[in-house]
Amino acid sequence: MGEVVQYNGKITWFVVLSSIVAALGGLIFGYGTGVTGGVASMEPFLKKFFPEIYRKMNEEIMTSNYCKFNSQLLTFFTSSFLISGLVATFFASPITRALGRKASILIGGTAFVAGSALGGAASNIYMLIFSRLLLGIGFGFTNQSVPLYLSEMAPPQHRGAFNSGFQVCLGSGILIAYLLNYGIEKIKGGWGWRVSLALSAVPASIMTISAPFLPETPNSLVQQGNYEKAKRMLQKIRGTNDVEAEFDDLVAASNASKTVEHHFNKIFQRKYRPQLVMSIAIPFFQQVTGINVVAFYAPLLFRTIGSGVSASLLSSVVTGIAGMCTTVLSLLIVDKVGRRALFHVGGIQMFVPLMIIGGIMAAKLGDQGQLSQGYSISLLVLICIYLAGFGLSWGPLGWLVTSEIFPLEIRSAAQSINVATSFLFTFIVAQTFLAMLCYFKARIFFFFAVWVALMSGFVYVLLPETKDVPIEKMEKIWKEHWFWKRFVGDGDEEYEGNKI
Repeated sequence: MGEVVQYNGKITWFVVLSSIVAALGGLIFGYGTGVTGGVASMEPFLKKFFPEIYRKMNEEIMTSNYCKFNSQLLTFFTSSFLISGLVATFFASPITRALGRKASILIGGTAFVAGSALGGAASNIYMLIFSRLLLGIGFGFTNQSVPLYLSEMAPPQHRGAFNSGFQVCLGSGILIAYLLNYGIEKIKGGWGWRVSLALSAVPASIMTISAPFLPETPNSLVQQGNYEKAKRMLQKIRGTNDVEAEFDDLVAASNASKTVEHHFNKIFQRKYRPQLVMSIAIPFFQQVTGINVVAFYAPLLFRTIGSGVSASLLSSVVTGIAGMCTTVLSLLIVDKVGRRALFHVGGIQMFVPLMIIGGIMAAKLGDQGQLSQGYSISLLVLICIYLAGFGLSWGPLGWLVTSEIFPLEIRSAAQSINVATSFLFTFIVAQTFLAMLCYFKARIFFFFAVWVALMSGFVYVLLPETKDVPIEKMEKIWKEHWFWKRFVGDGDEEYEGNKI
């Protein structure tokens, strides 16, 4: 029996500040995701860009509660950035590998600033959609590079907390969007939506201006052949000169990666089958929880059950706070209790509320009318519980686990597949949700609950524990797993405390 290889080092302010700047990419992603649902519920915005929906809300009183917002153009506005993000992440992969993580962060930040400015100034639907496409380019580059940056900068024993900072920033961005939408909706003159769309330029500008001053990760410097600089950087971020063991592993991983000519072909080899499966399955499951439906359309969902604009936006703020609190909790405990335990608890915490929400809406909300105040409050509480479960588990862990399990030679390519899968299925779910809501009605919540049950079973059976395992030693967990060892070979060592 072997023991976990422990590297020397501690948390330094240098690493903390660098990681905070990098994690702003998550804040912008969260804000860009959360702001659209609130803006899309504002009547001046709908009247200008989506007049058909505006008429349905104010004139056609016989329209079903579940179908008021059913518009492919509206859903394309909310989800169009995912298509450009999907394409951009594959361009980001060679840049992240060849020029470093912070180069991709800089490109992403620049695209954010341009997209935010254009969105705030939009005078027609074409400008509005183009602004979302620019934002998607930013999301593609930063979502590909930021999780890698955080995992590579963090000490192994605190990697979960550092990487969860990305999800904390993402949740913070969603919450800030909800809060601003609630306040801005009350602005007289009907131009508040412009402020909401343009404000993401503020954190984007901070990240873009700061990006050139970020330190490059030792992993990236080694990959570029700058060994002396990489060793000095490793000593600086670990706060100690005794980094020989970790540095030797980085060099060994880099030497292995240099034998790879076609990185996207490499990941399809049999020995990388676990990483390939996880790079597709985890982001897929993360999206079919229904979480981005809530993030995109929370205000519209609350309007579906009969809330007014202000009430629906305020309800979104409450749910955003619930998700944010448990994301912070996850950051604090993920390196103590492990990834698998949080996945299991979060799965149960999402499954039960979804089933109850579907039951209440099926029994109490008809095609017209609205829920009583008591049932509306009950739904708000249940959605909070559901979001808290996601914030504890699949929210941060979906990014953490996929950023720490890939060996260096396929890391950039695998992360691109991970991000592209996330964007693709987020787009599919977001683009089809309003039509599915109109067709399935309350049954839509049972649909997502079934997926939550399936993905919880997947984690229980196929995902080994990665807590405390150094990022460049991660291949050992697959060699010891009862299922994956048939693909990667039999391991001759086990990690203490991480038996499969």
